[in-house]
Amino acid sequence: VFLLVLDTRFSDIELREEEGIPTEEFLESCYAIVPVLDKLGPTVFAPVKMDFVGNIKKINQKFITNKEEFDTLQKIVLHEVKAGVAQVRNSATEALLWLKRGLKFLKGFLTEVKNGEKNIQTAL
Repeated sequence: VFLLVLDTRFSDIELREEEGIPTEEFLESCYAIVPVLDKLGPTVFAPVKMDFVGNIKKINQKFITNKEEFDTLQKIVLHEVKAGVAQVRNSATEALLWLKRGLKFLKGFLTEVKNGEKNIQTAL
């Protein structure tokens, strides 16, 4: 059993009423999870970590091109939809979709462990 206190949590992100999820805070929360993957098993979770970090970087690359314009995830997605690139490989929108799937997978795994599952393969 390991205890980990995250400085940056998704639950601390304040949603902007009309604009949505702040990009910078979301990315910080995602980056805070990376060490958790190392603690869970650097070998078993290596592919998950690589995918996770890759998708965070893709979103961050879009964000840093114009931090004011892309200050929320919704603005990034809407911009890419309007530009016709949302479904293009390596778009920030595609990365966000895969990041969401990775987060759901990790949540499911951790829920299994929390509920007492000791076999890592079963939990996965």
